[in-house]
Amino acid sequence: MNNPARSTAFVFSAALLLLAPAARGGDALPVGSAPEAITPEHFPDRLHAFVWRNWELVPAAKLAEVVGTSADRIEKIAGSMGLPPSPGLDAKTRSRVYITILRRNWHVLPYEQLLTLLDMTPERLAFALQEDDFLFIKLGSLKPRCEPLRYVEPSPEAKARAAEIKALVAERFGGAPTENGEPPLAFAKRWEEAPPREASRRVGPEVGPRIVSSYFATFGDGLAEPGGDGFPDGLLADLADQGVNGVWLHVVLRTLAPGGPDFPEFGDGWETRMANLRALVARAAKYGIKVYLYLNEPRSMPLAFFADRPEMKGVVSGDYATMCTSDARVRSWLKSAVAHVAREARGLGGVISITASENLTNCASHGQIAKCPRCSRRTAAEVIAEVNATFAEGLREGDPSARLIAWDWGWIDPAQAAATIALLPRDAYFQTVSEWDLPIERGGVKTTVGEYSLSAVGPGERAKLRWGLARAAGLKTSAKAQLNVTWELASVPSIPAVDNAAQLCKNLADAGVDSVMLGWSLGGCPSPQLWIAREFARDPGATVDAVLDRAAAARYGPEAASDVRRAWTAFSKAFREYPYHGAVVYNGPQHMGPANLVYAKPTGYSATMVGIPYDALDGWRGPYSRETFVGQFEKVADGWDEGLPALREAVAKTSGEARATAELDLGVAEAAGLHFRSVANQARFVMARDAGDRDAAARALDADARAAVALYPLARRDSRLGFEASNQYFYRPLDLAEKVIACEYVKAKLAEGR
Repeated sequence: MNNPARSTAFVFSAALLLLAPAARGGDALPVGSAPEAITPEHFPDRLHAFVWRNWELVPAAKLAEVVGTSADRIEKIAGSMGLPPSPGLDAKTRSRVYITILRRNWHVLPYEQLLTLLDMTPERLAFALQEDDFLFIKLGSLKPRCEPLRYVEPSPEAKARAAEIKALVAERFGGAPTENGEPPLAFAKRWEEAPPREASRRVGPEVGPRIVSSYFATFGDGLAEPGGDGFPDGLLADLADQGVNGVWLHVVLRTLAPGGPDFPEFGDGWETRMANLRALVARAAKYGIKVYLYLNEPRSMPLAFFADRPEMKGVVSGDYATMCTSDARVRSWLKSAVAHVAREARGLGGVISITASENLTNCASHGQIAKCPRCSRRTAAEVIAEVNATFAEGLREGDPSARLIAWDWGWIDPAQAAATIALLPRDAYFQTVSEWDLPIERGGVKTTVGEYSLSAVGPGERAKLRWGLARAAGLKTSAKAQLNVTWELASVPSIPAVDNAAQLCKNLADAGVDSVMLGWSLGGCPSPQLWIAREFARDPGATVDAVLDRAAAARYGPEAASDVRRAWTAFSKAFREYPYHGAVVYNGPQHMGPANLVYAKPTGYSATMVGIPYDALDGWRGPYSRETFVGQFEKVADGWDEGLPALREAVAKTSGEARATAELDLGVAEAAGLHFRSVANQARFVMARDAGDRDAAARALDADARAAVALYPLARRDSRLGFEASNQYFYRPLDLAEKVIACEYVKAKLAEGR
């Protein structure tokens, strides 16, 4: 997870888990401040909430095991609330949505029962919380305090409340909740089961790297199992059709290479992971696609790791310390490990490195170089450039055709960045975020873009300056962009602000960059935006209008193209009103949209980074006032509503395969609009609740309940909605039904004055 706000606003030691004993076996799991959990008051009790929230994902027998009862009793509770027969996922599929399961039970179960529910060991869960894209931070850097949940026969009052829920859901949703929609990850299964085919529209070898991540891979240890990389042949073929010639995945280097005599504890299971990586490299090559590994190394290690290696210990943060790269043995391992990977997976495209911020890695990575007795005698630029040079040396030794893409993420100081660029190895690509530092004004508020913005079109002056420095140093250049989705809204497969994406592609073509990372962990779904990027890669001199016309006609047919263009333009204009700020994109409720719950009283919980927004309006809005924040989201939603009729007209003019595609596109666009509208609804509710305005609060609750009802059939039909790879599902259809239950409950409580 790249987060520019963290480099200045977060205390990075929070990322290094504050470990405390778990309830099972004394194994270390993070708890943080361990506040009291939020009680799900809109359900009869915690047991009913547990059954509802897990019903679609976990079989009744497993739920029964967790709470110590029989499956038939669990099924009876589910039936009392109107739920259909259990569709619970098989163990393999559950393992691919474990973050979703973890998040929805974070306030319901203690760790001991979470381990049973997830079929995880404490060690595996601890690794995931630390290494899987800052998962513990996404969960708030704390584990709410929960008592063990045990089955108790529902009381008459609980049964009566369950019957009320059943009646309410039937009234609002008809018979839909009694049937199961498209199951989780059905979209992935379609790619996995797609018959082999040739990619018909690849870009030529003269085109530089055009790189995306998997739309659905796990961000942790994807190479641990065959097929776990997230790139089935069906997806590779579709991406190649859209001009993608590179894919990347996250790895932890010590799991891919042995540690040699200096680090004998490294490398457990490397043979399996390397075999899986070789298989991916070979499969991707059939489609003209190279595989790149994202390295954020060397990862910090627990203090105990340095007990017999004190001279290798660098900067200390909490219970962890850096493996100091001023020590030759650390650099030797980095080089040999990278060489080992490149040699074993011959044909690897290379590595993409981040060497400042993110995880605590080298001693300069978090701006604390003065705390290391060795690195403090050097400059940060020297340390960071040396780490990148070590990666490059390893690649040259293992496979001279593999390339280093050195990303300047976290190189905040301009002078330090310039010095680092000048020291990078000459055969590297230098990558920077296209839109970083772009000045914007939204609702009268002036600010600048960090990254992850499609509402502001780059590149900005900072990117242009640094690309110029890189070219002067003899380096090739790369732009990191977000063409499909951003953290402005991550829970749809693509944001149809297509004009903005096309203008960005044109601007990057004019800037002459050699490579484009088309998206970070989000944004890997085939889309019109990737198709447009392909066209500009083939013909950098093309005009924006010409490419957009071709894209609309190719996807919808000539008769519908003009309607599609009108819709795309309306969406793009509306999106330029988005109240962008780091606090908004990371803390706001836009990703959960209508699924984010409401509360009769303030929860006291802070919004977490793209995790759980709670009701923390003042944490959502960044520099915008409450009214401006609401007003800007209403502008986006109103503009979206203006574009939807044209897209509906376009769909009506399609047929056959184009009709099916167009209908899904329409569903995505409608869902995006509902998410934007819901943010405004939720903010208005919190404002009214805090002001004691019951009537305004009720109106906002009614509006958000309507948004949840409208999103429900879209999410049932398209399993991509609510999904993002590093968070898995932000919501599933039953979460939208729960939102309606919560809205009605809170309305009643406010009416009672409680």
